[in-house]
Amino acid sequence: MILNHVSRTRGPLRVALTGANGGYGRTFLAQLALTPEIRPAVLVDPDVAGVRRMLDELGVPADRVAESTDPATTARLVEQDHIALVASADALDWTGIDVLVEACGRVPAGFGYAAAALDHGTHVVMVSKEVDTVVGVELGARAVAKGLSYLPGDGDQPANLLRLVDWVSAVGLDIVALGKSGEYDLELDPATGRVTQAGVTVEAPALLDLLELGDDVAGTLARRADAVRGLKRAAAADSCEMAVVATRTGASADVEAMHYPVARIAELADIYSARADGGILEHDGVVDVFSALRLPGEASFAGGVFAVVRTGDPATWELLRGKGHVISKDGQYACIYWPYHYMGVETPLTVHAAVDRVPAPPARPTMLLAARAIEDLAVGAVLRAEGHHHEIAGVAPVMLDPAEGVSPYYLLDGARLAKPVARGALIGLDDVEGVDEPALDAYLAGAARTTETNGDDR
Repeated sequence: MILNHVSRTRGPLRVALTGANGGYGRTFLAQLALTPEIRPAVLVDPDVAGVRRMLDELGVPADRVAESTDPATTARLVEQDHIALVASADALDWTGIDVLVEACGRVPAGFGYAAAALDHGTHVVMVSKEVDTVVGVELGARAVAKGLSYLPGDGDQPANLLRLVDWVSAVGLDIVALGKSGEYDLELDPATGRVTQAGVTVEAPALLDLLELGDDVAGTLARRADAVRGLKRAAAADSCEMAVVATRTGASADVEAMHYPVARIAELADIYSARADGGILEHDGVVDVFSALRLPGEASFAGGVFAVVRTGDPATWELLRGKGHVISKDGQYACIYWPYHYMGVETPLTVHAAVDRVPAPPARPTMLLAARAIEDLAVGAVLRAEGHHHEIAGVAPVMLDPAEGVSPYYLLDGARLAKPVARGALIGLDDVEGVDEPALDAYLAGAARTTETNGDDR
């Protein structure tokens, strides 16, 4: 049963999508078959043939799809209500495009697409969190100056967490910590003591005696972490997503690499409480990521998002505990969570929000996702963000207060070291050459902005 919605009654919105042949692009395009008021007008990806094959798999009629290599042809195809497939920005024409959904995941290209869209009066939905952590402040300010929207895309954790924060703050709750689970749960087999994460299995029999958090929260978490040390639980993508949230909420990391506790859902309110109350936090307003531990058959956190808040009236929260809500043992904290992120399935929400100019908190230069060397790096080394999580070999992402001269993590993608960098040192802008100059200029412009100068909430 598909229920009608008021959104279906609006005039058609034409979107351009970059990174169209990626997993996110496919989930978004598949959803557009069910939201006919949003029409894919231009799909941008170097693999044009791959995009065409995907559209065929999705059941898009072949006569609605055509390739273009120049702006004039692209404009004509859009006007004729065709889907134009283009390999790069060279063939883009912004005429008739209402919203850009930027999902290419690369800073130079993503910034170029987003900046051009704003220059041509087109709203921007930013799915490429890597781009946002470098130039989000400046792009947001440009959007405000032009009366346009610049929004992170629903369906990925940053936008979902910001929606949860909006709900929590609207009802007046005091936020202690914000975050998400890692992309993949840790599933413990009680019969064997083995833990599986994303198809990788390790022996972790010690976890069988650590399923209860107990009174020594820090001690239990340390022992759990040791039991699964063979698994790679932290990812640059996690830090990237939490950086997007931090710059829009004023939150910060408790420790620069985040805590990553191995935790069960029912424990989150106890774990993310103040140290004085038995938890792990040094201060309020923390962003963090946890590894969700569960047994076979238990519900997954599904890479979802959470907010830990202080409670109020004890009777109210004990009533809520009885209804299954996650309340700390001492009753002082509660965890509110949404166990999902549905990728492009949710992104139509942001397309509508962008066109409707729905208010949203802007990115501000309050936190920097920087890069710390985890090994000695030699002159001439090329830094590349690679793999599923876009990670740079030999470098760890860290969340810090902004510091002049320190390079953003994802600005380093493709750069070459002009100086040696010792293990443990932050990589500075002066340490590298070959960074994308337009993105660097936009980063520096954004870093120079203050909360008074980078626009209204939008």
